[in-house]
Amino acid sequence: MANYIHVPDEAPAVPKIDVTVDESDYRPGALKLIKALRPSWKPSEVKIKFFTDGITNKLLGCYVGTVMQDVVLVRIYGNKTELLVDRENEVKSFRVLHAHRCAPRLYCTFNNGLCYEFLQGTALEPEHIRSQPVFRLIARQLAKYHAIHAHNGWVPQSDMWLKMGKYFALIPKYFEDPEQNARLNLEVPSPRCLREELLWLQQSLSMLGSPVVLCHNDLLCKNIIYNQEEDNVKFIDYEYAGYNYQAYDIGNHFNEFAGLNEVDYSYYPARAFQLQWLRSYLEAYKEHKGQGSDVTDREVEILYVQVNQFALASHFIWGLWALIQAKFSTIDFDFLGYAVLRFNQYFKMKPEVIALSLPE
Repeated sequence: MANYIHVPDEAPAVPKIDVTVDESDYRPGALKLIKALRPSWKPSEVKIKFFTDGITNKLLGCYVGTVMQDVVLVRIYGNKTELLVDRENEVKSFRVLHAHRCAPRLYCTFNNGLCYEFLQGTALEPEHIRSQPVFRLIARQLAKYHAIHAHNGWVPQSDMWLKMGKYFALIPKYFEDPEQNARLNLEVPSPRCLREELLWLQQSLSMLGSPVVLCHNDLLCKNIIYNQEEDNVKFIDYEYAGYNYQAYDIGNHFNEFAGLNEVDYSYYPARAFQLQWLRSYLEAYKEHKGQGSDVTDREVEILYVQVNQFALASHFIWGLWALIQAKFSTIDFDFLGYAVLRFNQYFKMKPEVIALSLPE
């Protein structure tokens, strides 16, 4: 059994450059990286665009000229995010996905980040991922990911429970700020309560029979790039990628229909929409696995139950993640408020999805 990712021998090596980019004064460090990656670019002509969408890291785009054609993306890791993200695993995921033409090219890693190719297209908003024909493109692309064989003959195993246990051990018991501390005590479930839920999740979800596949694990809108000219979608950001339950990846994506900055869980997809999405997904998944493309209603129904129960695990793990970020992150975002939202939705959704049962 293995939960690590095997990189194919033919995948290009990724150089490590000994540079540290200061997140508050990023230009000098970024230019050192550009000098190594694009030696023909004149430092005085390099333009840097700051992308502000991420809540784990900071992202810059470096380019020359008037059009953003050849852009080198520079991602600076967030403060203490090594507690949340296995950086070695992220690089392996990047390389495996690139080998299967599912990811941009990784140019290099540096002391506190990595540089990679810019994908042309539009980062999506919640209204796009709900729309035709985009949702079918997303379902089919995720199926392609899930069919990638990257475990070198081992039986893959999920590391989700391990990661959840690790996050649980890192959650802050108190905050220095009295207002935050009061919110923690009043609005966030107690560690004892969270421990009970973690054990319940592991016991319940492990029994559902969801296959373990190579997952993205963070398929929020901004991580989906839609290229209208080519009529395709690509996924970016593989920090949380790894072997996990198929149903988790889909349930996590459905939770993201609510958005991030103004979260509204009334946008969680209804059953009729989910059945269409899941059928598109299963057709593509079976094609990629060489199992034909005929999908029965029963197969769709099984996946529906699995996905909606695994959506609980997604709320729970991101709730824990947000509590840790509330303590360490330097990014301007209300992580504590986000943790409260995720745990509230978890407890609201739990009785509804427990009532679902797998078809005989």
